[in-house]
Amino acid sequence: MQREHLASRLGFILLSAGCAIGIGNVWKFPWMVGQYGGGAFVVMYLIFLMILGVPVLTMEFAMGRAAQKSPLKMYQELKPGSRWGWHGYVCLLGNLVLMMFYTTVAGWMLQYFVDMAAGKFVGLGTEEVNAMFFAMLDDPVKMTCYMGAVVISGFMIISLGVQKGLERVTKYMMLALIILMVILAGNSIFLEGGSEGLKFYLIPDLKRMVDVGIGSTIVGAMNQSFFTLSLGIGAMAIFGSYIGKEHSLMGESVRVCILDTAVALCSGLIIFPACFAYGVDVNSGPALIFMTLPNVFNHIPMGRFWGSLFFVFMTFAAYSTVLAVFENIVSCVSELTGWSRKKTCVVCCIAIFLLSLPCVLGYNVWSGIRPIAGHDILDSEDFIVSNLLLPLGSLIFIIFCVTRYGWGWEKFMSEANEGTGLKVARWMRPYMTYVLPAIVMVLFVYGLYSFFAVK
Repeated sequence: MQREHLASRLGFILLSAGCAIGIGNVWKFPWMVGQYGGGAFVVMYLIFLMILGVPVLTMEFAMGRAAQKSPLKMYQELKPGSRWGWHGYVCLLGNLVLMMFYTTVAGWMLQYFVDMAAGKFVGLGTEEVNAMFFAMLDDPVKMTCYMGAVVISGFMIISLGVQKGLERVTKYMMLALIILMVILAGNSIFLEGGSEGLKFYLIPDLKRMVDVGIGSTIVGAMNQSFFTLSLGIGAMAIFGSYIGKEHSLMGESVRVCILDTAVALCSGLIIFPACFAYGVDVNSGPALIFMTLPNVFNHIPMGRFWGSLFFVFMTFAAYSTVLAVFENIVSCVSELTGWSRKKTCVVCCIAIFLLSLPCVLGYNVWSGIRPIAGHDILDSEDFIVSNLLLPLGSLIFIIFCVTRYGWGWEKFMSEANEGTGLKVARWMRPYMTYVLPAIVMVLFVYGLYSFFAVK
């Protein structure tokens, strides 16, 4: 059977960016900027995105396009008879574990949109807004319903096919996301007192960076630039297999990174002017979205409207990743079993729903269960993906592409450079062979240390 391809280059870029654009952009990026001192962190993030994110993303795209298979069968196609194929199963596992907690957080975004639109936050004080978040976590039935809505609707879209379902929905959703961002950013920028937030966000302050710790800021920026692209579990390789050979892949990688970064930067334009305008602590950490911003919306004109738009924006960002990873899972399982797309979607839908329940219950019924180093179920699942599978998977992709033991540099470069656009140059080989793996190993070791360190 001939592999279905995307209908357009725009679809490929929006789909790939949609996979990369997620909660990490619109939730984690702003609070990391707040914690690590503003503009200096942003500059370092952009540098590391280019020297770390783009090369690995190019490798994933190249492997997928050359193989025309899902990550599960990709290695067998590129290096027949080798033992590299086991990593394809690890990639499938990584996608599954990612969705075991990501669907729950996407459900939170959806629930906050519904509650904001229904006016449930209107007139609440700071403590009452905080209590709303914890009340949500304490209600397993409602959380299960919202998580289930995300899972079921996602697989319904995927079941329609790559062009009619995934590409069509994601294109409209991503374009709506960009329009929402511009509207929300425009509203925040012109708030009275918001200019101080823009200065904090956009102007590098070396003194602030020194106070936080230069080393911590550098590693934090490196960490965010790497993990924002979801590299290492084949989530991007699948879209490489759906694109033609008209354009070279490093240029496409740069475009995806630019779009991914634009969303992350725009989320800061939405959040920081509003925080400074209403005296909200930008160092609130992960609580910034759920326990801090609803207070901001309660104090601005038409706050219920702007708050509803913001959480639609958050929902779209999360949902774009959900759809992309669902497609990866369905493609892998379909190739493994030979089932039709619709049958695969039904089975995967049931499986993901059941696998997501421990994360939902980990905040209430199973709150006493702390699987890894005293962390709750969501954090433990996130650790498996973010701290183990993503960095180690990326390291495997790099080694496979640059050494003679794998696919090899010449084959990788030939595939990546086919078509018009920015090319992989020969002078990059030493960097990609020696420096890039070293950076990834630093991230891996740092991730382990930060997770297991005694707080």
